Amino acid sequence: MTTKKPAAGKKNKSERTARRTAISSAAKSAVKAKGPVETSLPVYDMNGKEVERFQLNKELFTGKVHKSALYQAVRMYNANKRAGTASTKTRRDVSGGGKKPFRQKGTGRARAGSSRSPLWRHGGIVFGPHPRDFHYDLPWKVKRLALLSSLNSKLTDNKWIGVSAVDIKEPKTKKFQAVMDALKLKGKSLFIVEDINENLKRSSRNIAGVSVKNYRDFNTVDVLTCDTLVMSKTALEKLPERLKV
Repeated sequence: MTTKKPAAGKKNKSERTARRTAISSAAKSAVKAKGPVETSLPVYDMNGKEVERFQLNKELFTGKVHKSALYQAVRMYNANKRAGTASTKTRRDVSGGGKKPFRQKGTGRARAGSSRSPLWRHGGIVFGPHPRDFHYDLPWKVKRLALLSSLNSKLTDNKWIGVSAVDIKEPKTKKFQAVMDALKLKGKSLFIVEDINENLKRSSRNIAGVSVKNYRDFNTVDVLTCDTLVMSKTALEKLPERLKV
């Protein structure tokens, strides 16, 4: 007795369905932090002294890191940075080649109609890159989840602190460097403030590994690529507005 094998189309369809189900379940998964997460941040003054602790929203900052959302967001931001200007010439774009190189028959060589054939040296390029737009966008809920996950990762790693204010009186690099030394910052540091004035911009731009951004403008990649996240108290207070809570 012979048994009928399932049709190839039905088998492929069932495999695709199973694959989509696996991807969907993986996308919904989240990595939980080990142990309780401290949801209050130390807030320091410009001299490096802890003055208070800022309480974060416990419903948002639970320590969960959604790896799938992080991957999608980083991939999108990196793709949107691409200029898309790589270009090659096909056989029609290369100058010359209008004359038949040699007669069709009698030479013993393979027939050729143009010296700009892709098979020839100095010929056109087959399937080469051409200018294109790599830009695409994600749903705002996915971008919000990715940003929240990046902040949670800094929270669980104790790499997120607050500062009462970043008030630089004059555009001097040493003034900003003194603040960094007082806060004992090492490596790449991301400062998030409510407003970037000219003094703050000029005093921080000449320090390697330091980035200063408005609380409305920073994204997931900015948070993930810094070693320490420093947010002013006013920016912390307006964080729910940034997360559209």
